[in-house]
Amino acid sequence: MRKALFAAIQMASGPNVGSNLIEAGRLIEKAAQQGARLVVLPENFALMGKQDSDKLEAGEDDGKGPIQDFLAKTAERHKIWLVGGTLPIRGQAPGKVRAACVVHDDKGQRVGRYDKIHLFDVSVPGTEEHYKESATIEAGESALVMDTPFGRLGLTVCYDIRFPELYRQMSTVGMDILAVPSAFTARTGAAHWEILVRARSVENLCYTIAANQGGFHLNGRETYGNSMIVDPWGVVLARQAQGAGVVLAEYDRDRLDKVRSAFPALEHIKLFCR
Repeated sequence: MRKALFAAIQMASGPNVGSNLIEAGRLIEKAAQQGARLVVLPENFALMGKQDSDKLEAGEDDGKGPIQDFLAKTAERHKIWLVGGTLPIRGQAPGKVRAACVVHDDKGQRVGRYDKIHLFDVSVPGTEEHYKESATIEAGESALVMDTPFGRLGLTVCYDIRFPELYRQMSTVGMDILAVPSAFTARTGAAHWEILVRARSVENLCYTIAANQGGFHLNGRETYGNSMIVDPWGVVLARQAQGAGVVLAEYDRDRLDKVRSAFPALEHIKLFCR
């Protein structure tokens, strides 16, 4: 498919899964009605709990559960490819879940799953915010680049975006489009979000769909928003600053090929080990 509309969904999710799914469904429907063929939800779209342990109670077995059922049925209903942000799926480690990003095709079939590799264990400079995702999340071990009708789609999540070596590896297996479901904090987002999103597009000469949480949450957290879609030259095609909404932009395979042909940086990659 040479051209298609892509959508990034921005939310300000709360601690009630049912309410979040209703809101996600409303926004996805809005995107589909405007012609979106590939839709990306933000990280933690179904649950931003009052405490980190809430995700353990909401955790689902792989392949079944209300959140996964919602994603499958919604993709099928609207005949879209749907990147399901992240949801908690039980893994092997006791007392932890995986932050899983699942992809459903336009028939509602699950065709991919990526588990967040880099976990956000940081203290945010200049604030009293402390995060330790590894206390409740089991890290993934491998990247994912998969075939779609639009091109090769790479999946990563939020904190992953700070590790360019991950994306370089994904480019070597033909990534054309990058999805980055996220929940960037207001402070780190203001400092680094746009820089990182645009850099990943420029470095890898790919389209990037960066769907972020954006607003105030009942757990006291504030997320940065500014969900955006960026082209392979680093141009921000569309964005939304704050609040729930849909960011739409056109994917143009001919433009992607033209940029890569005129500026063949991916062909010049040299990897060194010392």
